[in-house]
Amino acid sequence: MYYIVSREQHEALVVAAYEHRGYHTDEAQAAARMCSEASWHGIRTHNALKALHLDELFGSAVGGCAPGAQIEKIDSPFAATESWNANLKLGQAVACEAMETCIQLADKYGTGTVAVDNAFHYLWGGGYVMDAARRGYIAYTNCTSTLAEVVPFGGKFPTLGTNPHSWGFPTTDAIGYPVVIDWATSEVAMGKVQQYKREGKKLEAPFGVDADGQPTDDPEAIQALLPFGRHKGYGLGLLNELYGGAIGGSLPTLRGRPDAADGTGEKTTSVFYFQVTHPEAISGGAFSNGRSQSDNISAIVQDVLGHGNQTCMLPGTIEANNAAESEKAGGLLFTEVEIKGFIALAEECGVDAAAWDMGQLPTYG
Repeated sequence: MYYIVSREQHEALVVAAYEHRGYHTDEAQAAARMCSEASWHGIRTHNALKALHLDELFGSAVGGCAPGAQIEKIDSPFAATESWNANLKLGQAVACEAMETCIQLADKYGTGTVAVDNAFHYLWGGGYVMDAARRGYIAYTNCTSTLAEVVPFGGKFPTLGTNPHSWGFPTTDAIGYPVVIDWATSEVAMGKVQQYKREGKKLEAPFGVDADGQPTDDPEAIQALLPFGRHKGYGLGLLNELYGGAIGGSLPTLRGRPDAADGTGEKTTSVFYFQVTHPEAISGGAFSNGRSQSDNISAIVQDVLGHGNQTCMLPGTIEANNAAESEKAGGLLFTEVEIKGFIALAEECGVDAAAWDMGQLPTYG
């Protein structure tokens, strides 16, 4: 059973929580909107409670994020590409502005790219590319994660972040929603390992390595995570680090660990990369049987899911189904534990928690 909370109620509390920590209203509103989008699409690992907890661990409470910081846009000779210094500004606010800028550049030049240095994590990358894809654009983002928790293929010491990649493709006309491919490059999140440790359960497979670099499914023994798909996930995770290195990011083993980097002259911040392409900019115009670009995309999807594959799922289907459930319920869906978390949040920032009384909230499921 879930409790139903309106977007308005949810975002009012999240904005208040961020403002209570010193963030400006525009930053708080961007974070609240992206947290709502995550909850609307069932991404419970990146909701408001997770976002604010990350802020406690690595953000405003410890100097890893600077409320009210201003983005510095670096002079560039390349019209369709911008380089930014985020100056530790809240990651969601930076990411929202970066994606909007990419769209504006794509409208003018066919493609647009924004690279961001000195950033604080933006959480759910899928939300940014999904929004662009819903508006008709092909969108991509990657980032370097806050901590290095993943070993390279064949290694035993974590030197890579969980380093997600997110793609969004405008397939709403073809299937009713955008295709969204959004994943971290580790087998699982470290949060799942910690959850299983609390519950005294083994992982479903050896998703991590112990102190000797041996694969293990024992959450008590896991010291670092394995990349998914062996060398393939390693390659994708490494790609983020290389993008980061080109943009201005520093050593991954020091990232998110300012105490370890003290006196070394190394940065400890994350790096973002965004790219948007206007579909018309890549059209050759010679589609089979006189199809339009949109019709051709539909035909491709139908062929992929044909031939006995009708029950297969496209990336983005789970998010679309969760959004349909939220729409049916008429609001965001939260568990009892999550509602208790929001009540504690309200008490933290001095907001009346009466509206979050579980006896007053409608339920679903």
